Amino acid sequence: MKNIVLFGPPGSGKGTQAQKLVEKYDWVQLSTGDMFRYNIKNKTDLGQLAKSYMDNGALVPDEVTTNMLRAEVERNKDAKGLIFDGYPRTTNQAEQLDKILKEVLNREVDVCLALEVEDERLVKRILERGKTSGRTDDSSEEIIRNRIREYYQKTDEVSQHYREDDKWVTIDGVGGINEITDRLVHAIEKLD
Repeated sequence: MKNIVLFGPPGSGKGTQAQKLVEKYDWVQLSTGDMFRYNIKNKTDLGQLAKSYMDNGALVPDEVTTNMLRAEVERNKDAKGLIFDGYPRTTNQAEQLDKILKEVLNREVDVCLALEVEDERLVKRILERGKTSGRTDDSSEEIIRNRIREYYQKTDEVSQHYREDDKWVTIDGVGGINEITDRLVHAIEKLD
């Protein structure tokens, strides 16, 4: 079993690339975005709380996200591999993920693959996505820029957490979808 963290700012293509890796390796994608959307759509207490933060361009508090994630890891104990998309975003979350993987699977994160894309390209991608996604946090340039800024502020320390264990690999997130997937696959194949 492989445990891969797919990292990158909003609009970097994490969700798209996670799906490509799921198809290739028959792994399970654990997307915090999908967990949030499910809970928001079903108007759960956690979903309503998460929505209030997302609508203002803020990251959802660790405790809410971590509780959602632990349940998903427990449901997918027998998977061939897990791709964590959108989690962790803080050092506390990285430590919580380490704890969850150890307690539930007796495993650890194998590698953190970080997609890198320049900010202006991210803003354009998200605004374009906002035309069809129906997500309120995708339609305001101010909220988008705040999300990107907050991502960098809160996640810089996470990269240090994984760099210390030599598990941080940067991937150029610009280019065709398949080209970016090939870069990710190349990094994953180096693990074996």
